[in-house]
Amino acid sequence: MANPYLEIQGLTKRIGHRILFENISFTVNEREHIGLIAKNGTGKSTLLSIIAGKESDDGGKMVFRNGIKVGYLEQSPTIDAASTQQQGEEFQLLYRQYLTQMKITEEESQRPATQLSGGQVKRIALAKVLAGKPDLLILDEPTNHLDLEMIEWLENTLSHSTMAILMVTHDRYFLDRICSSIIEMDNSRIYPYRGNYSYYLEKRQERIDNMNTEIARANNLYRTELEWMRSTPCARTSKARYRIESFYELEKVAKQRIEERNIRLEMGGTYIGNKIFNMQDVCKSFGNHTILKDFSYNFTRYEKMGIVGNNGTGKSTFVKMLLGLEPHDSGTIDIGETIRFGYYSQQGMTFRDDQKVIDAVRDIAEYIDMGNGEKLSAGQFLQHFLFSPEEQYSYIYKLSGGERRRLYLCTVLMKAPNFLILDEPTNDLDIVTLQILEDYLKSFKGCLIIVSHDRYFMDRVVDHTLVFHGNGEIQDFPGSYSQYRDWKEQSCKQESSKQLPKETKKDAGRTQNRARKLTYNEKREYTQLENDIAQLEAEKKRIEEALCGGTTSVDEITRLSKRLPLLQEELEEKEMRWLELSELA
Repeated sequence: MANPYLEIQGLTKRIGHRILFENISFTVNEREHIGLIAKNGTGKSTLLSIIAGKESDDGGKMVFRNGIKVGYLEQSPTIDAASTQQQGEEFQLLYRQYLTQMKITEEESQRPATQLSGGQVKRIALAKVLAGKPDLLILDEPTNHLDLEMIEWLENTLSHSTMAILMVTHDRYFLDRICSSIIEMDNSRIYPYRGNYSYYLEKRQERIDNMNTEIARANNLYRTELEWMRSTPCARTSKARYRIESFYELEKVAKQRIEERNIRLEMGGTYIGNKIFNMQDVCKSFGNHTILKDFSYNFTRYEKMGIVGNNGTGKSTFVKMLLGLEPHDSGTIDIGETIRFGYYSQQGMTFRDDQKVIDAVRDIAEYIDMGNGEKLSAGQFLQHFLFSPEEQYSYIYKLSGGERRRLYLCTVLMKAPNFLILDEPTNDLDIVTLQILEDYLKSFKGCLIIVSHDRYFMDRVVDHTLVFHGNGEIQDFPGSYSQYRDWKEQSCKQESSKQLPKETKKDAGRTQNRARKLTYNEKREYTQLENDIAQLEAEKKRIEEALCGGTTSVDEITRLSKRLPLLQEELEEKEMRWLELSELA
């Protein structure tokens, strides 16, 4: 039987004339892990703040179980070292343990927040709320400003926790691996789903399909009833009055709109030449802290690069050097003449609060060129990023943090760059906006660099990854972050196997050969090898035919003669690897 920790009953919140949510009810049970999903500006953070007692509601009530202890991590937390020192001995012990696990020193924990990075503040605040051992933990975007190592540590800690958890996060892997229930806020109402994020996606679509069917059925009946209402005097009989009342109820259903967010934004890219961006032996340090050491890289057309690494390893500094916002110490950075940068920074953009949303976009352009002769007005472009016509004429000071980031994203993309650099673009954006952005970036006709800790986002968009290990060590991995993590885990296992005694390694090898199957990455490699081998064999056949044809020029014969042995060597290597993998397939 469920043991409720918190019961929300008919809760309502308004801001001016705007209803964030109205008459919503749900329960948080003991040990239940709930993810709260909604579009930016619909009141997710406000709801969490009300539950935590930081903000008032406009109706309804909250019933907590007697004696329950609530912990709350705000989206942008503040820290107070003095208040932490006033806690008991058990708290202090746990607090220090969490600080150690999150790689915060004692000295850092005593500094004022102004002397700390956003990631340090978030980790200290997390350590404090976890050390309080709450029964109900409320988290508002807990992964913002955390690096991948810390996100995975927190993910593992919370997934095994017996605390009840209610959280808002845009990190879909984090959501999927921790939450057993999802609550969606939509059109001032809530819809509960008993399952993780993957289950929610499936069931939400079923709900939308069913609702669309209901609306279509209501519209058909509504047309008949509307004709009756217009042609028949409103007789005072009870039967007629009942039909009139039913008509108005039917009208409410018929006029509903399911806000479909499968919006696809495609823009014609600005021309990008063959020369993109070259870095040669670039070095950068801050005192003894090395960011780059003799780093060389040649960007190619249309490449989509992801950058990951722990906080402090120099990811943001790296992109600022590309943009000329941060000088490099030595080496050369050579930019092609056709490159037009678009830069989305962590700091965001400063807007005038007395300005309307539509005017902030019109200041840049009245119309946006989508390519192929198609143009969108500023208002139409904003609608692609979920700003309704009503919201477009709202003042910027009324926007939530996520809505401001969404507006900032619009101002970057509408300039039609051909080289996009996005530094932590997923922070504060809702999942719906991220899906639109992902689809846009996948078809983006230009170069792309993304610095992000959002693994789901990176896996969907990038084709290779630069891993910043610190001290100038940078690894170029030919795949997504998840593929890199799988490869790293496999490498660690192989390294551990090398350390075993000979007899043990022999036995382990027998067991592994007997039971081992292809990993996800190996399956992808196996499929790719088949395609590569077919292409190489076709190229080999063309070269052999050209060499024997008698019509090839001397220069071309020379070039093909040099290419043939290299091609043969590459083909043999791929065939050998294919045979290795085929034994496990």
